[in-house]
Amino acid sequence: MTDSAGTSGSRRPRKRLHYGEGREALLNAAVRVVARGGLRKLTYRAVAEEAGVTHGLVVHHFGSRDALIEEAFGHTIRTSLHASALEPGTGEIADFSTGLSDMVTADPGTQAYQYEMLLEARRRPELLTQVRALYDEYFDATRRELSRILPSGADQALTRLVFAALDGLVLHQLVLGEPEVTDTALEELRALLRLRHTDGDGGGDAGGV
Repeated sequence: MTDSAGTSGSRRPRKRLHYGEGREALLNAAVRVVARGGLRKLTYRAVAEEAGVTHGLVVHHFGSRDALIEEAFGHTIRTSLHASALEPGTGEIADFSTGLSDMVTADPGTQAYQYEMLLEARRRPELLTQVRALYDEYFDATRRELSRILPSGADQALTRLVFAALDGLVLHQLVLGEPEVTDTALEELRALLRLRHTDGDGGGDAGGV
């Protein structure tokens, strides 16, 4: 799984990745490559060099470039769902997306990969089905949490509206910085959800906030 010879120049030394660890490391390496140079820069060799492993190990784990692209995209969505508190599961408005700005600050490459995929899907329609399917994970998580928060639940229109607001905040912070602006905007979004909650239950407790 490793080269016996050392490397020269700026190339990273090869290292042994254990089963399970290797796949995760390669997905993270793929995300970093795309975040820096776009999907056109994503090659087996670029990922191998970024991860400090052999070219053959990348081929072994993923088999094709398209499989690597798809799995890395799914990896970024799972990472974002965990880090952003999009679905904390509490039904408390105060908990909704509490980690959003910190997520972008800590790992901008993950978000950049996703936006690269969205733009690439406009140029390569064959990616659109995959993008839709994986983005449905975001929509479903948003709908489930809104349904916990709001007595009347959340239909598709409200789910898409709220997620679009979150997605826009992530993009703006990714490009412009200003996490404090993200946090302020999120408070406004939560205030709107409190009003929606009050309208839905006749004026009771607004999501335990």
